[in-house]
Amino acid sequence: MNREEIYERLNMVFQDVFGDDELTVNDSTTAHDVDGWDSLRHITLLAAIEDEFDIEFSMGQTVSMKNVGEMVDYIEEEV
Repeated sequence: MNREEIYERLNMVFQDVFGDDELTVNDSTTAHDVDGWDSLRHITLLAAIEDEFDIEFSMGQTVSMKNVGEMVDYIEEEV
């Protein structure tokens, strides 16, 4: 799966979790860029991404990812 395919699926997950059909993310997107992305929503988002891609983030990864690009890097390695 290439990066573009990951983003297609990832954007659908973000849209579902945040209830915004217009939301799109890119490598530099952070929690500060998305309305409602707080710590609780972060956990919900990561669980939805794990389900979508059949992967599992470690605790260290969940707190160390600085942007969506780092998240996609990890997904790329795992799928």
